[in-house]
Amino acid sequence: MTSIFEPNGKQTACTIIEAGPCVVTQKKTVDTDGYDALQIAFGEAKEKNTPKALLNHFAKANTSPKAIVKELRNCSIDKQVGESLTCEIFTEGEKVSVIGTTKGKGFQGVVKRHGFSGVGESSHGQHDRQRAPGSVGGSSYPSRVFKGMRMAGRMGGDRVKVKALRVVKVFPDQNYILVSGSVPGHNGAIVLIQN
Repeated sequence: MTSIFEPNGKQTACTIIEAGPCVVTQKKTVDTDGYDALQIAFGEAKEKNTPKALLNHFAKANTSPKAIVKELRNCSIDKQVGESLTCEIFTEGEKVSVIGTTKGKGFQGVVKRHGFSGVGESSHGQHDRQRAPGSVGGSSYPSRVFKGMRMAGRMGGDRVKVKALRVVKVFPDQNYILVSGSVPGHNGAIVLIQN
């Protein structure tokens, strides 16, 4: 993340996203495939690591092997196979949604995972109970632990959608856009931007 000063003097926290170029590799229609979609590809891949079927698929679009292939359904962008999508489809000030996979944090306790406060004061003979979850179920009734009980476990690594992020600035020559706020994922992660 970074921050920039806007014309009104306000400092805004931003995330830099490389938005393209994405090559259109296939255009699906209702007549041929049963639905409308635009298939785009992003990133570079080695030819030796790309399956032969995909190599032929990219050859039809007159492009080199790509790392990521994604399908956009009901897309209003009118591009032909072989043409590129760049960051110029975004305008400064518009709202976008960013979809990505959050950082995986591994196995975490209830304090970090769910925001439990722990026992608090170590009084009344408590020993090493500051970050413990406390009691989780009844004894004779219901004699079980309810489903969905908040406990320790794997945290992060979820696919999330962050909505209504504002496009602060567009750099067409470098294919960068600045988006206000944070987006899911680690540095260098692949995300999908919807407008």
